[in-house]
Amino acid sequence: MAAAGLGVKATPFTYAAHALAAVAAVLVLVWCVHFRGGLALEAQNKNLIFNVHPVLMLIGYIILGSEAILIYRVFPTLNHDTAKLTHLILHAIATVLGAFGIYCAFKFHNESGIANLYSLHSWLGIGTISLYGIQWVFGFVTFFFPGAAPSVRRSALPWHALFGLFVYVLALVTAELGFLEKLTFLESGGLDKYGAEAFLVNFTALVVVLFGASVVVAAVAPAHVEEPQGYAPIPVN
Repeated sequence: MAAAGLGVKATPFTYAAHALAAVAAVLVLVWCVHFRGGLALEAQNKNLIFNVHPVLMLIGYIILGSEAILIYRVFPTLNHDTAKLTHLILHAIATVLGAFGIYCAFKFHNESGIANLYSLHSWLGIGTISLYGIQWVFGFVTFFFPGAAPSVRRSALPWHALFGLFVYVLALVTAELGFLEKLTFLESGGLDKYGAEAFLVNFTALVVVLFGASVVVAAVAPAHVEEPQGYAPIPVN
């Protein structure tokens, strides 16, 4: 991995990722509860139903998905079977919460008389959650139960990790498009472009970018930096 070749350790990036995840979670809750009025599954104000969508997609889908990715870096000495099971469970919870978050968006649209699946954000959202589910099923069948032959698992593991990071980055891109789309709608409806809410949404999106970058670097960097092959410390006489 390039990060290993640069002598980068995963640990500081896992710390950064967790700090940024906490900030992003707080910011999205402040936005949806303080500025947008709260969360609800049934309400006269249909916007409260929509508010469940960004909260679940960020906290339930992206942040929990990140924890699943980072489990091998946060606890490098954890028993492999335990880490694998935790990885599987966290991704399963993230998938379910992500799917429910998408359901809330459809529910809001349907009850508000708004068309579905007309934007790039919605297309990527459906595609990403579908790929996420396929990735989970593949990982379950190949690495958990019934489990493929050892040679197949060895060959599949790097592709599983690479495709997982691709889907994760796709989820981040989709989230950024979602922030942009919602803020554009709000501003076209009269929201002050330089007001506190607009600033909060843009800042939240920026934090999510930094958070995602930290997760990706932590995922590809080794838990411990090793000396580059072919080089050794210069002896001191």
